[in-house]
Formats: sequence, structure tokens, C-alpha cells
Amino acid sequence: MPTHKKLNAEQIYILQEKGTERPGSSPLNFEKRSGIYYCANCHNPLFKSGAKYESGSGWPSFYIPYSAEVLEEHSDTSHGMIRTEICCASCHGHLGHVFKDGPQPTGLRYCVNGLALEFEPERE
Repeated sequence: MPTHKKLNAEQIYILQEKGTERPGSSPLNFEKRSGIYYCANCHNPLFKSGAKYESGSGWPSFYIPYSAEVLEEHSDTSHGMIRTEICCASCHGHLGHVFKDGPQPTGLRYCVNGLALEFEPERE
């Protein structure tokens, strides 16, 4: 897995071991500024702030990725559930899952671990 910086133990658990952070624990849940959300591992742009919304799930949620090429999807049958895992297409790090219960225009909810992301605000 290519990386651009040293990850902490929690980020390694999420990105490399497919872990999940506690719901409500990410400061990015409350981030309201304009900017871009990048992969914390390889700095691939993943989501624009305009696609972020409050889903009530406890994790940063987005209704569309930065572009169609930035994410890859895999079937995830862990924990007795059938879900669609989302990973960074650049470094293949685990980000979270996508669900079909999001807002229009896509109807999708990209539910992402905040520790898998880095936020860079727009320059003024």
C-alpha cells in the first residue's frame, strides 16, 4: 500500500485492517468549511465538501465521490451482513461502505471513517 505519510495505529487499523472507528468520534463529522477530503494514506482526492451531508450515522457521509475513478467497490460479507465496501482506488485502503439510502441526486450514502480522511480547506 503506497503511502505519503506515517499513519498512526488507529489509521492503520482502519485503512489496512478494514477496521471501523467508533460512531460520532470523528471531528470531521462537524467540519463545515469548503474544501476537499483526501485519503489519509496516499492523499488521493476522494470527496468535495459540497457532497457532504449529515446522515445521522455517526460517520462523515457523502452522496457522490470526487470523481468516478477515485473509489473502488468490493462485496463485504463480514459481521453477518452483505455490504459494499469502498476503498481508495490509488492505495486500496479501506474507507468505509456505500449504502443505497442517501439523498438525491444519487440516492447513495458513502459512509466513511473520519480517520481514513484528511480535510484541506479551500484557500480564500
